[in-house]
Amino acid sequence: MATTVSDRPGYGQLLRTPGAWTFLLPGFAARQPFAMLTIGIVLLVQHTTGSYGSAGAVAAVSGVSMALFAPQSGKLADRFGQRAVLVPGVLLHAVSVSALTTLALADAPLWALFAAAVPTGASIPQIGPMVRARWAAMLGATPDRPASPLMSTAAAFESVTDEFTFVLGPVIATALCTGVHPAAGLITEAALTLVGGLLFAAQRATQPAPRAKATAAEPHASALSVPGVRVLAVTFLGIGAVFGGMQVSLTAFSEEIGHPGVNGVLYGIFAAGNMLAGIAWKSSPRRRLIVGYVALTLTASGLWAVHSVPLLAGLGLLVGLCIAPALISGYTLVEGLVPATARTEAFTWLTGAVALGQAAAVTVAGRLADAHGASTGFLVPLAGTALALMTLLALRSRLTPTSQGRTVARGIGHREPVTVD
Repeated sequence: MATTVSDRPGYGQLLRTPGAWTFLLPGFAARQPFAMLTIGIVLLVQHTTGSYGSAGAVAAVSGVSMALFAPQSGKLADRFGQRAVLVPGVLLHAVSVSALTTLALADAPLWALFAAAVPTGASIPQIGPMVRARWAAMLGATPDRPASPLMSTAAAFESVTDEFTFVLGPVIATALCTGVHPAAGLITEAALTLVGGLLFAAQRATQPAPRAKATAAEPHASALSVPGVRVLAVTFLGIGAVFGGMQVSLTAFSEEIGHPGVNGVLYGIFAAGNMLAGIAWKSSPRRRLIVGYVALTLTASGLWAVHSVPLLAGLGLLVGLCIAPALISGYTLVEGLVPATARTEAFTWLTGAVALGQAAAVTVAGRLADAHGASTGFLVPLAGTALALMTLLALRSRLTPTSQGRTVARGIGHREPVTVD
């Protein structure tokens, strides 16, 4: 399918791609776990235990579980097809969330919540990476055609979509947990995952061809063996630290000032910054990644010193504006670093890195908030982004694809045009 567009194709052209809406709409609903799960767990467990540390620890277990299992899910989807992974995954997730919710409401011991959090995190459907893989299959380079210029637009659009879920998800989860019932956020998350995931899995026409059928002769190797993917994974760990630190610290801050409902609004403003920046940034991925990450670290450094709602909302918006360039750039760079047969796995390594960073952040920020107040929890985004930025600057040369579009790393080899500017 050839696509002729201008040098800067817009979202309107992208959305007119035949078949796009069939997976975008159900994919949006099924993306909600990543936006609602952590905050839903934090609010429910904090309500039942009275401890942000315990709440953060349970959320962290689910995040670590997701980080460990997400790349395996992506590898299986590349090999056997997305539907084969999604259907059992969303069913397991619904059951696991129900079990975790029931145990929390029954005042079960913390170890039981940890046990339930493991399958809850492991079964989170990797819809975002799967949607990106579908865009890559529809628009990416093949032996018969060059990559469409819409590929970079698709990467930006997916980041905007991800961030829009982060605008809606925390606000919806917080409103349900504080206005309806402490468990309402998790129950809604499980329902959206089940319905959206099954509908997404039913769209077989747009899913990439399974590797086992299309490229059985290629050796199986992990996308993480590509050096650039490892650099991006560390970079995304820092982004996860921002998400996790902000979620717990904003919740604790809202409790401290006696207005718990303002938490969803503050986090929504932070996430809105991500979405707005995702609309504006569309070019030069490596330069955008570095500049955006420097700005992210600088803006995150002031969060701990802010003690008023308007100032925190304004600074949170700035932090959000700096995250989208890094997310868009990372996913765009993967297109040039990793062959098509391993892209879903590569995308899930990045998603898993965000989850792992988020897991560590909610644990540390929760304990800091319990011991020293909400403001100290905001030190976590600063520490996470600073460490990741040092790694990014030191290893930035690894983010450049090898000459003539050939990526080779421990058995991964695939020759195709690379469109990374």
